[in-house]
Amino acid sequence: MLVSTFVMQPFLIPSGSMEGTLQVGDRVLVNKLAYRFGGEVERGDIIVFDGTGSFVAEGEDPGLLGGLLRRAGAAVGLVQSSENDYVKRVIGVGGDRVRCCDGQGRLEINGEPLDEPYLYPGDEPSEVMFDIEVPEGRLWVMGDHRSDSADSRAYLGVPGGGTVPVDRVIGRVDLIGWPLSRWGWLPDHG
Repeated sequence: MLVSTFVMQPFLIPSGSMEGTLQVGDRVLVNKLAYRFGGEVERGDIIVFDGTGSFVAEGEDPGLLGGLLRRAGAAVGLVQSSENDYVKRVIGVGGDRVRCCDGQGRLEINGEPLDEPYLYPGDEPSEVMFDIEVPEGRLWVMGDHRSDSADSRAYLGVPGGGTVPVDRVIGRVDLIGWPLSRWGWLPDHG
């Protein structure tokens, strides 16, 4: 439980928003130390974050017993740690201008086209047009299966403009731990 709380925590992937990289039912290991000692969130990182206040409204407290049971199940990857936890890929960091799309239908980061080999086959980079400058201390995140992902694009009109505060990042997804047939380190797309 201590390792899960402070170092490496398993997470259950509950939806198809990150398919082809992550599949529904995958158990991934999230490195909670990746950003604690001077490491910074980078474009291309796959992160788990608490969406409270950016993707979901502030919710009710589950109570002591409910919270303990959820944390115990999440510590071993049996249940999703929280209904407010999301897994997405970082597309833009503070100061970046992220835009959809250029003349060839690609996302642009600071005026340069973004190569996205991880996109789900057949998906477009985005069907939603946007042009946003990511505020300092915040992130623009998107799922790899764009047509099945409620990500920063879905929250453009809410406070924060769809961006996620860096201090809500739980950690970086480094490894698929289960099922064994999919075990392995995730490629770096930074």
